[in-house]
Amino acid sequence: MKAVVVYNPGDSEQLKYQDVEMPVVKEGWSLVKIKGFGINRSEIFTRQGFSPSVQFPRILGIECVGVIEESTDPERLPKTQTVVSIMGEMGRDFDGSYAQYALLPNEQIYPIDTNLSWETLATIPETYYTAFGSMKNLKIEHNDKVLVRGATSGVGVAFLNLIKAKYKDVTVSGSTRDMSKKSLLIEVGFDEVIEDKENELDTSSEYDKVLELVGAVTIKDSFKHLKEGGILCDTGILGGKWYLEEFDPIFDIKKNSYLTSFVSENVDEAKIKELFDYIETNHIDVKPEKIFKLDEVNKAHDYLEGTNSFGKVIVLNEFE
Repeated sequence: MKAVVVYNPGDSEQLKYQDVEMPVVKEGWSLVKIKGFGINRSEIFTRQGFSPSVQFPRILGIECVGVIEESTDPERLPKTQTVVSIMGEMGRDFDGSYAQYALLPNEQIYPIDTNLSWETLATIPETYYTAFGSMKNLKIEHNDKVLVRGATSGVGVAFLNLIKAKYKDVTVSGSTRDMSKKSLLIEVGFDEVIEDKENELDTSSEYDKVLELVGAVTIKDSFKHLKEGGILCDTGILGGKWYLEEFDPIFDIKKNSYLTSFVSENVDEAKIKELFDYIETNHIDVKPEKIFKLDEVNKAHDYLEGTNSFGKVIVLNEFE
């Protein structure tokens, strides 16, 4: 089969498109024919060598959509069943989705019944699941004033779409370090765009809820813009820093406000179904910003790392 393999950490040239042996099915695992997958920042960090638990060579990819090719659980996962998989150490402890096929543990393969296109399906799993979990933890209410810190990201745009579809009276502001993207953010539905100047927001406004996607480098400043009694959800690491340092929760968390977080490892079949039900019930128009082919994964990484990146980037397989 065709796959993209990383042998050594480094830039996007380390993503080698080549022939590899098909995975051999083993007890408790099933073979998924991959129809598409999203590209994620964490995969870029892994490719660069910033995931110390990952050993190379490795086929990256922490999410996929596809169909069951060969199953060891035919009742739950029959052949040709449409499925979704995210996280569970795919693309890290074992080979992931940058391929025609992936061998995955049955417990992290989630069957879905849907008429959505592969393009739409490939845009949803990791990005929309992360945005959905963050939205739930923020306990969004009608008339909330919400800030998305890192709004141009795929999760930022997905979060906006999820909120606007149900809470039409909520105002959502988005921050960006590149104000040339202001028109794009307004076009996709943000009510206001705020410049992030060297990790400080260029505004005196305060918000009921803050989705923190930049992470440790900006979280202290985000708390300065949270209303008393508000909630901040720390979800992303777009700032490239994993850990929060010199943070005193007594003084750095806004008075009488709340800090929560969301990670997509908190996933099961019921939660996946809840996400898809929400998308279909609220008629959310899910679409990627850019689509690449499997032999263009390096270009997809370059786009996501570049100054022009915006929204969700996906790969669609064209193999029969």
